[in-house]
Amino acid sequence: MLILTGVIKGDCTIQGNANNQENINMTTATKVKAYAALNPGEKLQPWEYEPEPLQVDEVEIRVTHNGLCHTDLHMRDNDWNVSQYPLVPGHEVVGEVTEVGEKVTFLHKGDRVGVGWIRNSCRSCDHCLQGEENICREGYTGLIVGHYGGFADRLRVPADFTYKIPDALDSASAAPLLCAGITVYTPLRTYIKHPGMKVGVMGIGGLGHLAIKFARAMGAEVTAFSTSLNKQEQATEFGAHHFQQWGTAEQMKAIAGSFDLVLSTISSETDWDAAFSLLANNGVLCFVGIPVSTLNIPLIPLIFGQKAVVGSVVGGRRFMAEMLEFAAVNQIKPMIETMPLSQINEAMDKVAANQARYRIVLLPD
Repeated sequence: MLILTGVIKGDCTIQGNANNQENINMTTATKVKAYAALNPGEKLQPWEYEPEPLQVDEVEIRVTHNGLCHTDLHMRDNDWNVSQYPLVPGHEVVGEVTEVGEKVTFLHKGDRVGVGWIRNSCRSCDHCLQGEENICREGYTGLIVGHYGGFADRLRVPADFTYKIPDALDSASAAPLLCAGITVYTPLRTYIKHPGMKVGVMGIGGLGHLAIKFARAMGAEVTAFSTSLNKQEQATEFGAHHFQQWGTAEQMKAIAGSFDLVLSTISSETDWDAAFSLLANNGVLCFVGIPVSTLNIPLIPLIFGQKAVVGSVVGGRRFMAEMLEFAAVNQIKPMIETMPLSQINEAMDKVAANQARYRIVLLPD
């Protein structure tokens, strides 16, 4: 057993006692070519680093596809005060296994795999043992929090958080599923109890358009909410049974109290009282978008209607593996546009300006 007595540095270097060196695969490699922000808020630029020895429980991946998530921009700018520089973003990674640690038995060279937001967890708390590493009691390790991410030609990560991509999913479509997909799949899988449940999806963007597709495939009656009336046609194409322009008072009043689940994917302030009023008895208002906001929940309808207001963050290994298979079987794919990795700064500007429709996938030059 490898006792972690040191610190995590770079691409998951474990600096521990000398007695632990037999647990490390001393594979040597050339420098990793990456794109990094050297300081908060700076543009990404070409950068190289020396990879640390491959751990016995890790794999090395030749990166072929990267989904671009708004979280990469937050990390670049240190909006959450957890970024470390040089910062190599990228946490929706698909590629091919090129090296395998000595103790890894379920992955092999040549496997097509993906890696998402979670890099590691304690593995031993009750949540981790149930496949809910996203709420690990010790706190999970983010792929790009203190480690180098996927905007690079190679990546070394723990095999246990590396997922085989089903043959029925192409790599470009699979990449955004590793963060955006699992983020909406987890609460939908948790709160949709039976076919025919009425589900409202707030926001038709990178998260919302996938939520519509997953909810429809789970047998729900789906209503898409958007402030943009011009998104109605696309929402229908994604699988929504109904479309409702957000903020139209009379129409909103007419559908109050009729939804079993309302999933908010938006990241901006809105009328949360109106969102809560949509809930039927036993209804759930779930947040996966992260607006800088506060909620004032009316207790009388909350209690007497047995309603709930909850949050959800990405998903653990159990739901990640299930989500990929579910997406493959039901052919759930994000709407994407591709750009070369060398244009990462232009791609980030496009995401910041809300011009991506709806996920950008970066390819090697």
